[in-house]
Amino acid sequence: MIHVHLVGSIGLPTVDDVFATVGGTIGTHLRRCPDGEIGGRRLWISWQWPLLRAAHFFEVAEDRAVPGIGIAPLRLKSGTADEAIEFGELGYAREARASYQDFLAARARGELPATARFQVSLPTPTAVIGAFVVTEDVDRVMPAYERAMIAESKRVYQAIPHADLALQWDVCFEMLQWDARLPHMPFRPDTPQVFAQRFHALCHHIPPGVELGFHLCYGDMDGKHGIEPRDLGKAVELANLICANAGRSVQWMHMPVPISRDDDAYFAPLSGLQMHPGTELFLGLVHAGDGASGTLKRMGVARRHVQEFGIATECGMGRMRSPEQVRALLGIHAQAAQAFRE
Repeated sequence: MIHVHLVGSIGLPTVDDVFATVGGTIGTHLRRCPDGEIGGRRLWISWQWPLLRAAHFFEVAEDRAVPGIGIAPLRLKSGTADEAIEFGELGYAREARASYQDFLAARARGELPATARFQVSLPTPTAVIGAFVVTEDVDRVMPAYERAMIAESKRVYQAIPHADLALQWDVCFEMLQWDARLPHMPFRPDTPQVFAQRFHALCHHIPPGVELGFHLCYGDMDGKHGIEPRDLGKAVELANLICANAGRSVQWMHMPVPISRDDDAYFAPLSGLQMHPGTELFLGLVHAGDGASGTLKRMGVARRHVQEFGIATECGMGRMRSPEQVRALLGIHAQAAQAFRE
């Protein structure tokens, strides 16, 4: 059976709509289901900006808005000591605890498969601090926010039964830096070592009963990538680094596929993937622009380079899409998963 992975945001009005629609459309092809990241989380990390802005040690750096997001960068106030930089709850665990109750109710009603897990997607600290804090202060702020995000992930798995939980790290800024084509995100000689340490810190404490996965992302702020991947080579390299340094097993890895890429050259680097046999690969093959037929074509090419994989969109479905467009995308997942033959 072809499995379907939902990256995170889904773009339907309520959590109940998400569970009912996803379950009714995708059904048994689904192994994990997020709550759709409704409300303030729909624009991914942007809902963390008010939390940062409220911190006593930050001030607005300038009136120029962060491109694509529309909010101003922050800087540390003059004279702020490193020990004064500290964060409390970030809000993700409280959202997860509430949505998990809705998940249980939906599963009890039979709207979701009995074996489905509740998926919680968290951004890496690099994304939040890299996006909203001026470059010269990032290294000072990052350790405190990383501690807070690790504590937040612990609150999630302490509140939700491990057998019901799937935890995903959204990896965007690291993916773009690893790709090394953006001048403001340079790849440095110590980047592999820094990334290895950060992913180990984020993952090694997660109990083995909790499923762990990663979404490798090239951005989706306006419904399109910040830059298009040349092929899957950089994603494969980063996936290998993550799996080698997570400090525990990884259950899935998701990689993006642009709509225009149905050529062998794009998928050829998958031959270098070094994941444990128990790690499931999901490819972002589903696009609204060419429907199930385009998805099936890309699936056929991918199969020439990797035998086992599931399907997904290349990023979340919550931005720049109406509920009707989201339902159509979910339908494409189901059609392609049902039509593709082993």
